[in-house]
Amino acid sequence: MKNLIDKSELISKLQTLEGLTNDERSSLIGLLREHKKYGLVWEDKPEDVEERLRDELPVLREVKDKAIPSDEPDAPNHILIEGDNLEALTALSYTHEGKIDVIYIDPPYNTGNKDFVYNDSFVDTEDSYRHSKWLSFMNKRLKIAKKLLSDKGVIFISIDDNEQANLKLLCDEVFGSRNFLAQVVWQKIHSIKNDARFFSQSHEYAFVFAKNIDSVTINLLPRSEAMNNRYVNKDNDPRGPWQSGDLVANGERTNGHYIVTSPKTGKQFDVPFGKHWVYSEENLNTLIESNSIWFGESGNSFPRKKRFLCDVQDGRKANTLWLSEEIGNNQSAAREIIEIFNERGKFDFPKPVAYIKQMISIASIKDSSVLDFFAGSGTTLHATMQLNAEDGGHRQCILVTNNENNICEEVTYERNKRVINGYTTPKGVEVAGLKANTLRYYKTDYISRDRTQKNMRDLVAAATDLLCIKEDLYEEQKTFGRFKLKPQLARYFNDGKSHMLIIYREELIDEIAAEIKTMDFGKMLLKIYVFSPGRYPFTDNFREVEDKVELVALPAAIYDAYQKVLPKRKEKLFEEEKEQVETKVPADLFFAERSDLEVEREGQEK
Repeated sequence: MKNLIDKSELISKLQTLEGLTNDERSSLIGLLREHKKYGLVWEDKPEDVEERLRDELPVLREVKDKAIPSDEPDAPNHILIEGDNLEALTALSYTHEGKIDVIYIDPPYNTGNKDFVYNDSFVDTEDSYRHSKWLSFMNKRLKIAKKLLSDKGVIFISIDDNEQANLKLLCDEVFGSRNFLAQVVWQKIHSIKNDARFFSQSHEYAFVFAKNIDSVTINLLPRSEAMNNRYVNKDNDPRGPWQSGDLVANGERTNGHYIVTSPKTGKQFDVPFGKHWVYSEENLNTLIESNSIWFGESGNSFPRKKRFLCDVQDGRKANTLWLSEEIGNNQSAAREIIEIFNERGKFDFPKPVAYIKQMISIASIKDSSVLDFFAGSGTTLHATMQLNAEDGGHRQCILVTNNENNICEEVTYERNKRVINGYTTPKGVEVAGLKANTLRYYKTDYISRDRTQKNMRDLVAAATDLLCIKEDLYEEQKTFGRFKLKPQLARYFNDGKSHMLIIYREELIDEIAAEIKTMDFGKMLLKIYVFSPGRYPFTDNFREVEDKVELVALPAAIYDAYQKVLPKRKEKLFEEEKEQVETKVPADLFFAERSDLEVEREGQEK
């Protein structure tokens, strides 16, 4: 009890101690009250990018000249984001919360061999906080990843022995141990390394967790021709080819011992010692009558169960051992990079396309969304596009990577640009492009978190690319009804399937609402994002067209999404922020002269 008494005394002293801010006092008391009975405990190490996020909000800005458009009208829009993945995940928390079906990541393995950078410094084996830094780094990102997953979503995380034990415990905390699906073992090296010190390390792992195990579906894998060829039809059974399987199992079981008689010869068979029949006598006799038990061509062989191809040809369950001969290894992945770039050394230790494709295949449907926020060479997008080409899917993929050593521009982007456009291998083989794909390139940027009028307007203006990503809508129109729009005032996007209007200046609202009255949108609702100094999306102004529109107030919707994942601000800034939010918009903003609106009616006098 003394430990509890000491904590109580310390809490009392902290509550009266001078010189502490409320946030500091609250944090210290929280640490004292925390009593973790089971799980990981580590010392959280501050991360530079997290500290920056205390003062600034991330946004995404498209690099237009890097866009790779497709001529296919229904081509999926894939996204590549250049920037720190904590920044990008924060931005995606607004655009994709609850929308991602499959996440695959290949994070730093923390080997101590210059593979993990924390605050611009490599973490080596001598760093006493090596594992704490890695856990802090992963914890922040996995918590946001969980928010991005859909209810049926699945995450795959590659790892090796350096952190696999810690990662399992961390994922148990973040996703819940109940949602653990598998620990896949991948044979990454096909041949034995005899120069290894102790053991030749031939494998690594992929942890698989569900967002909600009650909602997840793991698809069957397609059967190979070799697998199907194992089935034959020795007795011309009308049900088709089959192969035989055991009818006995180890151990004793009630009603598991009886005599089985061959209907062809009358020969009798008893269960071997220490084993039992897997069926009851009644059920096994029924199978014999339906010609589902095979006693050999002579009728004198020990009975075996017929297993028909027609019962399994829809696919096979994925197992937890993934062999290199089936889904590739480090060497085959390296060859894939060489074939695309026609040179060596572009990227170390990529993953094979077939390996990632198998993950996406078993965890997605044809219109799923896929995310990889440790994108590396971009294998996940390559695998997504290839799987779409094979099964007619329309999966969309989001990649995130920094541009350290120009990796994003020169490897991730360039690789998938060549995959889309086509390329020539070192042997001169022409590989056709996967042209039914569009790729868009974005960079992370920042807006101040201080909620001044200027910053709020700047955030809404900068959020246009975020909104296009959120709505998966990129085709901008120059006119809206009879209005010819000025981009600094309002922008309209319409691709024939959905449409979105962004109103940056609230002075336009009444005229736009009046114009909407004259327009026919069919069964589609017009999504309107409108700048508002608070949370009110000007519902009353659109009352007469409320059946045609869906209103969202900005930047409140963005602030709300970010607030769930951003680190807390310092106490002083919170007070300033509160005051700024409550500040009213100057009245003269609502009564600007018509000439200031810069909106022309197109053909009004025609």
